[in-house]
Amino acid sequence: MKLETEKIVTLSDRETTEELQKYLSTLTRDEVNEIILLSSAYIFSLLGENSTSTEGSNRRLLVYQHCIPLCESGDLQAEVAADIIGLLMLETHALPGSCLAQLATLFLEAIKGGKIGNGKSLELFPTVITALSACETLSYGKGELSGEEYKKQLINSLCSSRWDPQCVIHLTTMFRDVPLSTEELRFLIEKILRMLTKLDLQEVPPLVYQLLLLSAKGCKKQILDGIISYFKEQDDCLEEERKKGNSMDLEVQSMPQDELRHVEGTTVIHIVFALRLDHELGREFLKSFKTSYGDLCPFSIALLLSVARIQRYEEQVFDILKGAIIKNFKDEQLLQGSDLVKTLIQDCSSVAQMILETVKNSMFGWDHVTQGLVQLGFSLLDGFGPKPGPFGKTAEDCGTVARTPAQQACQLGRQVLLQGFKMHEPIRGEIMEQVLNRLVAKTASPVSHYLELFSDIVNSAPMIVLESSSKVTETFDHLSYLPLATVQGLLKALQPLLKVSMTLKDALILVLRKAMFSSQLDGRKSAVTGFLLLLKNFKVLGSLASSQCSQAVTASQVQVDVHSRYNAAANEAFCLEILSSLRRCLSQQADVRLILYEGFYDVLRRNSQLSSSIMQTLLSQLKRYYEPEEDLLPPVKLEPCITAIGDQVYLQEPLGHLLSCTVHCLLWLQKLHQSASSNADDSDNEGEEGGYQSELQTIFDSMTGRMIKSEMEDFELDKSAEFSMVSSVGVKNNIYTVLVMGLYEVLLEYNFIDANYSKNRFEEVVELFSRYNKLSEILKEKAGKGRVLSHKTPRSLLSMGFISTLLTLLFRDSTQTRQEALSVLRSNGEFVRYAVSVAVQKIQQLEETGHTDGPDGQNTEKTFQFLCDMTSVLMWRYTNIPSMVEDAGKKEKRSSLSLLCLEGLLRIFTTCQQRCPQRMTQTWRWTSSVTLPSST
Repeated sequence: MKLETEKIVTLSDRETTEELQKYLSTLTRDEVNEIILLSSAYIFSLLGENSTSTEGSNRRLLVYQHCIPLCESGDLQAEVAADIIGLLMLETHALPGSCLAQLATLFLEAIKGGKIGNGKSLELFPTVITALSACETLSYGKGELSGEEYKKQLINSLCSSRWDPQCVIHLTTMFRDVPLSTEELRFLIEKILRMLTKLDLQEVPPLVYQLLLLSAKGCKKQILDGIISYFKEQDDCLEEERKKGNSMDLEVQSMPQDELRHVEGTTVIHIVFALRLDHELGREFLKSFKTSYGDLCPFSIALLLSVARIQRYEEQVFDILKGAIIKNFKDEQLLQGSDLVKTLIQDCSSVAQMILETVKNSMFGWDHVTQGLVQLGFSLLDGFGPKPGPFGKTAEDCGTVARTPAQQACQLGRQVLLQGFKMHEPIRGEIMEQVLNRLVAKTASPVSHYLELFSDIVNSAPMIVLESSSKVTETFDHLSYLPLATVQGLLKALQPLLKVSMTLKDALILVLRKAMFSSQLDGRKSAVTGFLLLLKNFKVLGSLASSQCSQAVTASQVQVDVHSRYNAAANEAFCLEILSSLRRCLSQQADVRLILYEGFYDVLRRNSQLSSSIMQTLLSQLKRYYEPEEDLLPPVKLEPCITAIGDQVYLQEPLGHLLSCTVHCLLWLQKLHQSASSNADDSDNEGEEGGYQSELQTIFDSMTGRMIKSEMEDFELDKSAEFSMVSSVGVKNNIYTVLVMGLYEVLLEYNFIDANYSKNRFEEVVELFSRYNKLSEILKEKAGKGRVLSHKTPRSLLSMGFISTLLTLLFRDSTQTRQEALSVLRSNGEFVRYAVSVAVQKIQQLEETGHTDGPDGQNTEKTFQFLCDMTSVLMWRYTNIPSMVEDAGKKEKRSSLSLLCLEGLLRIFTTCQQRCPQRMTQTWRWTSSVTLPSST
């Protein structure tokens, strides 16, 4: 055979091919096959036969028929196979139509039979198809077709036949070089997309890559939609399997989740790369989402977030996502609010849930998605957070339960950032920096949603936040310039870290000390707020456990024993040093003192070992305004409580709040000592504590008696005096009136609690109220006369807990031994109305701000319990005493007591729905099973 091949090569080198053709005609089929196996040079010689005879064409066809399976077999080296295919491609156009048709049939049968191995021979197929389409006529069945029509029939047959999954990628690659009409391309793509489900997961990204290259021919939307639909179906199947596994306690999984996520991640990278190169593909991609928000799924969301890294598409992507989120929340709101709509429309898929699922999936190495998640989270917070309302009031309270679509979108942004912070270390620093930057920069806008996010981050990953403590320390430098609400929220969120980080605590204390002497009032208020929070959280050894007292700050996941690191003496010295700094506030403006008085009660309950220092401070401050001479009226000095700057008069000392703080601290300590009277350890401090307790009780009793005896003239007040807020005299009279009214209220509460249901003491309570009511009526009268409203009803200084107890005693208490004393209060209609009015005022404040003034006003557990107690009382009063019997209400131009009760109930329900709907549901279930008494 060697001699025959050498002769063929020699003859092929001659100028004419006549001798070569003559010699080849003498070779048998088997001899030709053996020659082909020897070398590509011999193949070239065989193809070089330019004979137009049938025998020559058949021999060349034989070469093709033998070489194509040979290249697919894998027996040849890659370079040799490539050379052979290259030689075959060069001579394809020289073949007659009949041979081309047979070659096409050969390929078609190989594809149908699954005989395509490495796909090398398919590089020749586009050349065969192109040559076929150039033929004028071809035999087809019993007739003839043009080459172009024959090509169409061939492609139709090929796309309609069964494909081996192993050859799908090769065929897709091959069709990139085949000229196709739009219809043929659409048919082909449908075929390839259907084959996606039959491939192994690892083969999907390469096929997607080839499809994206094929999209250069057209049908871009069809390709993108098909890829997204495939992964959406895979996610749905995985979720169904998970649900079945949970219900049957079995692990049923047809595909590994981690493998699917990695495949999705690789596919996203391929698509983003294609969009960078093909702008038309990018426009088609975004257009498909703009027209149909409902097609979103976790995979498509991940794809959008990755595409957002391309600058030209960034703004459009986030507009699409925000629009889809808001639309979905609106649809859900409409669906939940109408039973008719529920019957007509099935439950809409939750875009929010899909986005959170995308965050969860991103932990599988989706680094190209994480940056988009950060941008999306802050975009939602910035775009849908609470907006500033008129007069600086927040239009929406972020502390309420998210109900509007905008609130839900803002909450979703928080969840995305929080989950992203937990899962991805590279973006933690950026999230922390952006949150803190917004807290510092957005001084004119509400930042409660950023504070909540920061608090969530600290509570969920405190040790991780400590790694970025330098960023937190930098923020401390801006405390003096931030709004008080921002400072309160920031320091409250940082409490868990201050307990475990000495560096952070020292940096904060240094900043607070500087702020104490700030020229800005807000800076000094921030310093007081910060010091009070430190006192509440750095407990001195021996104080009550947090479970035994009201906690104004929620417990953190960081549970540390500060005494294991700092001894009791050091902790106590630290707290006493802070108290020393706070005493300086007692010479500052009323707003600063007010914060101090509001905070001392919570400090005392959290840090009871500081009681002596706190009470001595309050006693010393109270003595500045208390008149010790028993014969003098009134018992307080009002002149030092005001100050003048130019022709303007200002309040300097909120005397009612000072007295209220002192009273509640004393009452709590008395209750504490009564419960612990059997504890011998308390005997050491009994003498000292007994001293200031006795002195304070004496002062309160003396003040009560003399305040009852005092008339308006004793306070330099007259009902005919000027109360206009446009003159310094009117301002002074208003301040004096409000101060005296506050003193009456505080003494009223103290005497009621201290009376122990004594009839005589309750009569003193009524006397105190009558004087308070007289001043209140004068303010109302003076306010009604002017054109411009010059007076607002002063906020009551009664505590919410006391009001809750008082209403219960007035309307529902049936204890026999108390009836005589309570009748003194119940017989006074104005007092009863006053109690209900204050309750409505407290409920309104809780509804608007989420907290109330006074003790336990910021304790959500206790305030909710107070609401429950008042609900029971107000409901009973409204349903058992008809408004028609209230004759007093008919004669006067004011709401009847029943309407006041109804207003209180309405506000309670609104407050609970907005701020604690879950608790409301649980409480309703509990109260529904309990039969309440129908009368006292």
